[in-house]
Amino acid sequence: MTVDTQGLRTSKDEGKTWSEPQPVCKGINPKEPASFYVLRAGSGALVIVYLDLSDDHFSWDDAAGEPKPDCRCEFWAIRSLDGGKTWIDRQRLLDGYNANFFGLIQTRAGRIIVTAEHLVSNPGHWVACSFMSENDGKTWKRSNLIDLGGHGHHDGATEPTIAELSDGRLLMLIRTNLDRFWQVFSDDGGRYWRTIQPSSIDASSSPGHLVRLNSGRLVLVWNRLNPEGGTAPKGGPGVAAECAASWYRGALSIAFSDDNARSWTKPLLLARAKNGLSYPYVFERRAGELWFFAGFGGPLRVRANEEELFQEAKKNSMPESGDKVK
Repeated sequence: MTVDTQGLRTSKDEGKTWSEPQPVCKGINPKEPASFYVLRAGSGALVIVYLDLSDDHFSWDDAAGEPKPDCRCEFWAIRSLDGGKTWIDRQRLLDGYNANFFGLIQTRAGRIIVTAEHLVSNPGHWVACSFMSENDGKTWKRSNLIDLGGHGHHDGATEPTIAELSDGRLLMLIRTNLDRFWQVFSDDGGRYWRTIQPSSIDASSSPGHLVRLNSGRLVLVWNRLNPEGGTAPKGGPGVAAECAASWYRGALSIAFSDDNARSWTKPLLLARAKNGLSYPYVFERRAGELWFFAGFGGPLRVRANEEELFQEAKKNSMPESGDKVK
């Protein structure tokens, strides 16, 4: 199942052909990757959370380093109780300007969680948060804001991705300009995020996609800080960010964790392209069968066996979270 500008479509042949669209609402635009997600809840309800791109407008004052008052891209949710025939409870979750996000999940307890990034002023930068629903998207509550500082239209805590751990905690990995993902934990189902710290995962200023698989493992696909065997030049500081950062996007890597993100396997090179690969998406089509896509670059369409990848990757491991990192 997926959504395009015309509506909801389903496929019964592994994506070779698709049904006629069932209209949903305006504003959903798949040309912008990581701008919407579809979730089928355990109850059968369909929930879509999306950026309304029908009237978005990015407006930034370079001299002041602040978003202008007309800067707007709103964050919305809508749901269906009849398989997508009709849609109800359309509601705005966040006004102002919001951007790409990498997570809409349902926990084992039935709570639906979606991540978000939100542009704030004084100083202008991004903060992250989440929304939770305990009634299949009928109503939502926002978490506390996660603020890592920064100043610039691509600085701060951006493009969060999320997974549930085996002990019930939630883990969010956040894109930063600080050479690595920052990790944030919630032990109350996403109501509050209290533990905020740098992770051991080196990363360029690019998002990753974190997924908990049927096997219980975590899988992460992302752009590393540097290319294999080399060093990526850093750009900035400037209006985008207050510190120099790697913007390397020439390749996507993959790593696994089977101990709730305390440690990760050796990153494996998944794919590379001269025009870059970024904004990844991982889909577990069936248990152990992983599909990988890239929103920018490529095109990337890869199907792989989880166990084969894991066995190759676990030959070496990255430092445990909290270990000293260079």
